[in-house]
Amino acid sequence: MHRYAAYAREALEAIWRNRARSILTMLGMIIGTASVIAVLGIGNAASTGIAGSLNAFGDPGYLVDVDPNQDDPESAQIQYRDAATIASADPGAVRYVFPNYGRNYHIKANGIDYIGLVAAQEDVVFDSLTLHEGRRIDHDDVVTGAHVTLMSQSLERRFFGDSGRALGQLVRIDGVRFRVIGVYDDLKASLFSSVGASEYIEIPYSTFHELAPGPLDSLNVWAQPGVSLDELRDTVTATLRHLHGPRAQYRVQDFNAFFGAFEKTIAVVGYGLTAIGGVALLVAGIGIMNIMLVSVTERTREIGIRKAIGAGSRDITTQFLMEAVILSLIGGGTGMLLGVLAVLLAYGVVSNILGPAPVPWLTIVSIAVGFSTFVGVVFGTYPAIRAGKLDPIEALRS
Repeated sequence: MHRYAAYAREALEAIWRNRARSILTMLGMIIGTASVIAVLGIGNAASTGIAGSLNAFGDPGYLVDVDPNQDDPESAQIQYRDAATIASADPGAVRYVFPNYGRNYHIKANGIDYIGLVAAQEDVVFDSLTLHEGRRIDHDDVVTGAHVTLMSQSLERRFFGDSGRALGQLVRIDGVRFRVIGVYDDLKASLFSSVGASEYIEIPYSTFHELAPGPLDSLNVWAQPGVSLDELRDTVTATLRHLHGPRAQYRVQDFNAFFGAFEKTIAVVGYGLTAIGGVALLVAGIGIMNIMLVSVTERTREIGIRKAIGAGSRDITTQFLMEAVILSLIGGGTGMLLGVLAVLLAYGVVSNILGPAPVPWLTIVSIAVGFSTFVGVVFGTYPAIRAGKLDPIEALRS
């Protein structure tokens, strides 16, 4: 153990003697490690934040709407009564089916006018959204077509300020009076604010039908456990074609698949950027190999003297290999600090846009240390072996 400590001390002395050259050599390792950590940290945090924000909306089921590319989309419009028909046509495949509306209406409350999103809500809860106050829409609200509504907390602030006085207040939607029975907590991500999803209001779908008695925007359908998308698509489209004609065309969209594809795309982008950082590490490793070969050439006489007084080839190889590893670790450690700093600086922005986004510190630090050691060992081995194989007589003559 004492011998390895002596090798490490000699390696540090050699690096310090040629500190300008060593710093230039380590630049590639610093840049490569910092970029890998920054990309891994920010990418994983962003992916986790997006997944968490999307998962807050629970199981979105399937969206069924009219295919706009067919010859006569008007004749294929989905009607309010179609939901009950589909639910009773094949209960073995369809678990739930609800009319779906999402439209902009003139909303007025507390003397303030606003044109905002009004969405239909069912009496079955699929999401994990939390309430700031009040309750959710229940079965009685749907059956009776109650004029009740829930609103987002940001919309509450628009109408009633920061005092939170929306619960129990009256709101007019397209001139029709509704009473506020609940207020949702703010979504922990401004991503939804940027797409206009933070200010919205919900009413029972049966009540929405009174506001808009015409065709539905779409249907929300949930399949029975074990029923595939293809089976559900065949069942729903067959019922709708029976109602609206055999030439009617419909689309059945799987939002879970869409969310999954979105998350995979984010992951692929992160892996691609990490690969670019990996190329920088490869270049850094070549630089370390080059500088170690130069060091072996410059210290040939020193190697000859060491061998002449009893040092073996293994001792010389270990000394130079340790020097390459230490050089790599110093560069990797510096790059790791810069990468962690970049992640910390970007974390506030990422969490503000995407919501809570935990950073896997243990993983990225382990990768940084592992890569640094790997690069030092792989690219320092050849120069170290070459130094160990030098003939002592030829080395002394040089």
